[in-house]
Amino acid sequence: MSIKVSKEDICINQLIGKKEEIFLIQDDEIVPDIKPDVLNIISSNGNVCIYKKEIQDGKIKFDGSIYIYTMYVADDENASIKTISSSLDFSKTISLEGINENMQLKSSADIKNIDCKILNGRKINIQANVKIKVEVYSDESMEIVKNIEDISNLQKLNKNYNINLLLGSGTTKAHAKDTIQISVEDNLSEIAKAKVSIINQETKVSYNKVLAKADAEIKIVYITDEGKINSITAQMPVMGFIDIADVSEDNICEASYELKNILIKPNNASEHSIYVEVELGIDCFVYENKSIDIIEDLYSPTIGLKYEQKRAEIMQNKKQFNQICNIRKQKTISEIIGKKICDVEVKPTIVNTQISDGKIIYEGELELVFLYLSPDGGRLESKSIIEDFSFDAIVDNISLNYQINTNVYVLAQDFIVLPDESVDIKVDLSFMIELAKIDNINIINNVEEDNINITERCSIVIYYTKLGDTLWNIAKRFGSTVGEIVRINEIENPDSLMPGEQLFIPR
Repeated sequence: MSIKVSKEDICINQLIGKKEEIFLIQDDEIVPDIKPDVLNIISSNGNVCIYKKEIQDGKIKFDGSIYIYTMYVADDENASIKTISSSLDFSKTISLEGINENMQLKSSADIKNIDCKILNGRKINIQANVKIKVEVYSDESMEIVKNIEDISNLQKLNKNYNINLLLGSGTTKAHAKDTIQISVEDNLSEIAKAKVSIINQETKVSYNKVLAKADAEIKIVYITDEGKINSITAQMPVMGFIDIADVSEDNICEASYELKNILIKPNNASEHSIYVEVELGIDCFVYENKSIDIIEDLYSPTIGLKYEQKRAEIMQNKKQFNQICNIRKQKTISEIIGKKICDVEVKPTIVNTQISDGKIIYEGELELVFLYLSPDGGRLESKSIIEDFSFDAIVDNISLNYQINTNVYVLAQDFIVLPDESVDIKVDLSFMIELAKIDNINIINNVEEDNINITERCSIVIYYTKLGDTLWNIAKRFGSTVGEIVRINEIENPDSLMPGEQLFIPR
């Protein structure tokens, strides 16, 4: 016999699966006819752009391009420095069991490393390792039983949870355009490097919209007609509006940015400037905090009941914040002694993350790629070194069952060659940390009356507690109630039972 119950629909944003894969993307590049032969590769750098991504049954498909600049020593009488710009298109798939097109995707793509090999003076082979990270969430509604009517002597095990429920999500595109001025003394010959980073991210809420704001920081290394190597860094504001119904300032808004396309073009030499255009995709997830009273278990000492009970994963105490890691080191690099540092590319990587004593302990590596030149204008070379670093992010009331997502970007950097010829390294890293406490709960569904005969064979049972016993489980097992057991045994602390205690169980 069915029993009348009242239910409520909630949207629990459950993590279905996450994965990280590294893909090798490679191609051969022909040196343009207007450029001299390749004698030696100096360095390669680039940006990865994802212009399309979609979830299919059991897999996620990515389409994108890698825009690469390769600096080389030319096989000419001056051993001049030249650059080859390349675009490597790719289409890759990540398999993930249990996902479908109706689910929500969070993803990021980064270049781990680029390797170039000379095949002959007119052809090079480019190999890029791209790391793609994905998390897939289900935002399907789930029914929970709020109340059960007309049941005699019903016993309910209720627990109140403050749950972070998915209020809504959305995507938009944003564009940043600017003309970056270089020194009027420089006659730009070609661009040797361009690196785009998204920094200073923030969100604001207004009129059922989320405003996602950030800065697209672009660092350009260029070669002048005189063969000099110079660099310039500029920031372009980026913003986009995402429609989310019923969003308010009390909600938690998480926005992530993904490069979709990049255009970098030197203007006429007389203008001493570079035109830059960046297209970004912005994904936004909005969460509300809701207090929900959930029936985790139930029974009646006088009526047989049967019901479905399933487990669900919930998020609590969701928060996001930034913390700054200041790295200060001095390093003697023999190859750079007496040389001029033209540029340093900083690549931070988190190697290990653990929670301990109210803090998140990060261990990481800082790859520093130096581009340097002798003071007399000699040969341009590059040198890569790895420096270990550690950082403790202080977080109140954090425990082991928290899920942590961390993105790191370079906030500032400075490298100075000291009189003793060591290099003074100053790097400030911004840790963008997202936290959520993950709990598993029981959800009751489809309560019905069971046609079993409940009889009283005795009025009281003597029971000796065992390890792991709770008053609720004992009362349910013997058809009693927690209140009656507490009253008869004069229990002062119902939440603390010791193995071997004698209890009188009224039935």
